[in-house]
Amino acid sequence: MSDVMQNEANQYLTFTLDGELYAVGVYSVKEVLEYTSVTKVPRTLEFMKGVINLRGAVVPVIDLRSKFGMPEIEKTIATSIIVIEVSVSGEMVVLGMIADSVQEVINLDPGDIEPPPRLGTKVDTQFIQGIGKQDDRFIIVLAIDRVFSDAEIADVTGAQRKDS
Repeated sequence: MSDVMQNEANQYLTFTLDGELYAVGVYSVKEVLEYTSVTKVPRTLEFMKGVINLRGAVVPVIDLRSKFGMPEIEKTIATSIIVIEVSVSGEMVVLGMIADSVQEVINLDPGDIEPPPRLGTKVDTQFIQGIGKQDDRFIIVLAIDRVFSDAEIADVTGAQRKDS
């Protein structure tokens, strides 16, 4: 593995949800946007907030708070949309995820990430790659490809294709 790939494999974008710090691998992040109005799509899943126009492409937007069973809150100046690319059934799909705020890109070595706890987190542990430790804080590292099931993604992208 090249040094660049090795470094990128250890880099994570951190963001907050409901006062907790989460992270996703930078390799899946395409960009971070200020929160913008989202066009609602009828008859979609609860956590599917709608779509945005990203330079001419229709991108479905997911509310992670809703997906993880957290209460909805008012959007603030810090609210962001993290645009990611995930693999679903071998196909790459671009999605936007709403986060309370985006923090920074950090380096976490594999040795700094513990296996997910069996209980005690707000998020279903199947979505968690592990718990990262940096300084005196814990960071919930999401297994982003497992956060959305193939059926959910098909529902979201199917709605996107029907309306475009």
